[in-house]
Amino acid sequence: DLHLSLRRQRQMCIRDRTTVDISMYPFNKEFKAPILGFIENIQKHKNIKVVPSSTSTIVQGQFFDVMQSIQETISQCHDEFDMAAYVLKIIPGYEALK
Repeated sequence: DLHLSLRRQRQMCIRDRTTVDISMYPFNKEFKAPILGFIENIQKHKNIKVVPSSTSTIVQGQFFDVMQSIQETISQCHDEFDMAAYVLKIIPGYEALK
């Protein structure tokens, strides 16, 4: 049954480790401060690994922890730095960081 299979996949995603590759594109000329603020804010969250690079930041952990951390960090950055576009690649069940 397709419905049961989809539900099982969703349940597995919530328990599984998940990797998210996220890029932030602030809507202002001074883009470094918002990006550094995003990285600083998301690194405050417990139970996740955060590895910034020159073009994106990798966030890894349990699905719920990762998604909640990203949601809270985007909200904080919107309040602090205003508008930005975010591009996320979500890979449930995959550990990019060991």
